[in-house]
Amino acid sequence: MHLHKFEKIWLVFGMASLALFLLITGFAAFWKGTHPQSHIETIDPQNVEAHEAFKPENLGLQEVADGKYTVNIVASAFNYDFGTDADGKAVKRIRVPKGSTVLFQITTKDVVHGFQVAGTNVNMMVEPGHVSRLETVMKNTGEFTVVCNEYCGVGHHQMFAVVEVYE
Repeated sequence: MHLHKFEKIWLVFGMASLALFLLITGFAAFWKGTHPQSHIETIDPQNVEAHEAFKPENLGLQEVADGKYTVNIVASAFNYDFGTDADGKAVKRIRVPKGSTVLFQITTKDVVHGFQVAGTNVNMMVEPGHVSRLETVMKNTGEFTVVCNEYCGVGHHQMFAVVEVYE
């Protein structure tokens, strides 16, 4: 079988590109420890309140140490449940100081939702029966909108909240 010179060049280029891609992916996955988010913890989506983090009194922002916070959230039918304030009103805004480390823990009762804090590196898919977690350092001040970036039904556009980072 005879291959033209340009066919040989493109064949070598394609094989080299594939080898380079596999080397970079292998290096990131095995040496650096970069892995996709896994669903290590599962819960009953019909009874999320049985999980300690998602009990009504534990929802929302909690300071766990100096400069470290945990935000527990339950997503459901066009709503992020951050808990209620002292007056019993639903919380749609959380405030954290600049430079603090925030662990977002979120689950859902019904369908697949997204959880993105626009302008930050927080972006998760939230699936029923799984607890999604992401820890980040809030480096920039401002108001960041929390949006659902997975279409979840006709009220999808009403699913939002605000994360405020202050000095």
